[in-house]
Amino acid sequence: MATPRCFIVRHGETEWSLSGKHTGSTDIPLTSNGEKRVRATGRALVGDDRLIVPKQLAHVYVSPRSRAKRTLELLGLGCRDPYPWQKSRNESEPERTDAKVTVTEDIREWDYGEYEGITTKEIQERRKVEGLGPWDIWRDGCPGGESPEQIVERLDRLISEIKTLYHAPAIGKPKSEATSNCDVLVVAHGHILRAFAMRWIDKPLTHTTFLLEAGGVGTLSYEHHNLDEPAILLGGGFVVGESK
Repeated sequence: MATPRCFIVRHGETEWSLSGKHTGSTDIPLTSNGEKRVRATGRALVGDDRLIVPKQLAHVYVSPRSRAKRTLELLGLGCRDPYPWQKSRNESEPERTDAKVTVTEDIREWDYGEYEGITTKEIQERRKVEGLGPWDIWRDGCPGGESPEQIVERLDRLISEIKTLYHAPAIGKPKSEATSNCDVLVVAHGHILRAFAMRWIDKPLTHTTFLLEAGGVGTLSYEHHNLDEPAILLGGGFVVGESK
């Protein structure tokens, strides 16, 4: 029986992810080490006999930030068409998938507002001076930025699209009848992907307790071949590490 999957990939290391600075709208590049590690992830996890099988991908969603788009390029999926931001495809890369790529604001990083570019420690110190309690982004959101409710709204919209367009037509059908390319790949950022995983399994953002390191990969799918039983798969699961 066919059980589609949704792979989530956090962009590679940047100078700000190294220092713990919250990076929302600020567009900064991957470090050289970040690029190296993403390439290694692609070699290890992308291929006909690997976790992410390019020919089984139906669609790819990517954040508009350059660090996410560069991460997608380095994974080596082998898309037949150029990426939306490119004039031509990388001809040195073999064509391995017909999946189309959508650049969407729905999966951009959380808008940190006044907390853009500073660390959690600095945020907590600022709030203490202001007479505010400890900061929990999942509960409090960001002043001048996005609230948890706004995050839920845009993520639920994207998740509904993925499930309706790519997973519902295939799930639970015999593999001989199901469309073989029904997996989806999402490339984005730390906080938004952790929130995405929680909304995938219909949980409030305050239930988020796992971590996803820079360049980390997670797998979301379903139990019992049932669209109404979304699950986080530990077998191909999250690479645990830093939270920002």
